[in-house]
Amino acid sequence: MMAKLQGFEFWRKTLKEAHFVVAPMVDQSELAWRLLSRRHGAQLCYTPMLHAQVFVRDANYRRENLYNEVCEEDRPLITQFCANDPEVFLQAALLAQDYCDAIDLNLGCPQMIAKRGHYGVFLQDEWELLEKMVRLTNEKLSVPITCKIRVFKDIEKTVHYAQMLEKAGCQLLTVHGRTKDQKGAMTGIASWEHIKAVRKAVNIPVFANGNIQHLSDVERCIQETGVQGVMSAEGNLHNPAVFEGRSPPVWEMAEEYLEVVKQYPPCNLSYVRAHLFKLWHHTLQIYQDLREELAKVKTLEGLAEVSKQLRLRCQEEIARGKDAEVKESCLPFPHWICQPYVRPVPKEPVSNGNIQGSEVKKAVCQKRALEDCDGSADTLSKNKQKKRSRNPNKNFCPSQKPKYIKCEQCGNPKGNKCVFNLCRGCCKKKAYKEVADCPSHGLRFKTKAEKRKAEEDERKEGSETEKSSSTPQSVPHQCTSPQEQPQQSL
Repeated sequence: MMAKLQGFEFWRKTLKEAHFVVAPMVDQSELAWRLLSRRHGAQLCYTPMLHAQVFVRDANYRRENLYNEVCEEDRPLITQFCANDPEVFLQAALLAQDYCDAIDLNLGCPQMIAKRGHYGVFLQDEWELLEKMVRLTNEKLSVPITCKIRVFKDIEKTVHYAQMLEKAGCQLLTVHGRTKDQKGAMTGIASWEHIKAVRKAVNIPVFANGNIQHLSDVERCIQETGVQGVMSAEGNLHNPAVFEGRSPPVWEMAEEYLEVVKQYPPCNLSYVRAHLFKLWHHTLQIYQDLREELAKVKTLEGLAEVSKQLRLRCQEEIARGKDAEVKESCLPFPHWICQPYVRPVPKEPVSNGNIQGSEVKKAVCQKRALEDCDGSADTLSKNKQKKRSRNPNKNFCPSQKPKYIKCEQCGNPKGNKCVFNLCRGCCKKKAYKEVADCPSHGLRFKTKAEKRKAEEDERKEGSETEKSSSTPQSVPHQCTSPQEQPQQSL
């Protein structure tokens, strides 16, 4: 067996010196989107983040997320997992290694789901665990192990973190230049200073992630940080041709993507809808009726029709010469051109991943004021206004909402009519253990047991009847005439 390639040799030979990289994005870097991105300049793609534990136990999850996506055009490819157990991570990686060119450990996801599941960036302080996970997979896999991290506020700590992962066996490191807390309204600017420091301190290839909206950003990032490649997530979602240095009309990308989806089924409808929302983001701010239609349609054909309607409206604007009005808009291009969505920046600058001053944090994180108890339309969010349009009697006042009674065992809301006063999960365990029924949760363990017993009793009774009927009955001896005697065989 040939020794697996490592570090720069792996980057040069297997990854073909990839500079333009599509990030791993949950439910958004699926096969169809990867193929579209590759056709427009992307040189390396990652799968969406996959859950290692689910990947190990669920054959359908493996088939849907990796096994049925084997495609010659979709290489080189790195499969990313979130995990917090070395053995589980290794098992998942072993199941995936034949379908990709490397396995990536997600140490960068900052979302609440990662906090609850204890993975992603929420493992960044558990160096002993991470060292064990990386070392074990590096020793056992036939493909290299890579990692994607976020930075600490302190540059020196970030450098030591990267060096620890390299020493454990990481063969390529992607550094997202934002801290754990830089997300949502607090996203701010990614620190290329951190990325540059990591690049200088390690002897493996480094990819940079953060602040990439145009091809010029990619070139500037490579020049300023010295990294081998640049990864894009948001920039790629709003413009799949970002690595070509083009800003095509949105409908060109949307129609090509829909064609790829048809060519490589099945593709989850929610993924397609989400991509169209990103591509048409600026246009949908203007045509709210089509925004609502895009959210409602239930078929691929329906999504394609809405996209077509958006194209026709944009072309009508162009025919009327309305693109001249763009100068008055805050967008650099007309809304029908692929371009990044830039989040509103904090009031004070962000430097090296540190947000200066608590006042800025307060201003940026300030939530919408709580709705008045009458729930007037002016105070409701757009989402709640839609809910009210579907149900005019819906109550949004927090003080008047019913208080849920908690499950006696786990604290989740209990079933309203549960016979055990438990949530469904706890009720199912208890009902199974005690062979009981809970009609409100649709559990019929007792009924089914009684039915099985009745069927078994019936079978037993039937077999006994059959047995008794087949046993010869003793009858009184009777004289028969010679004619009635059975013939004996001679």
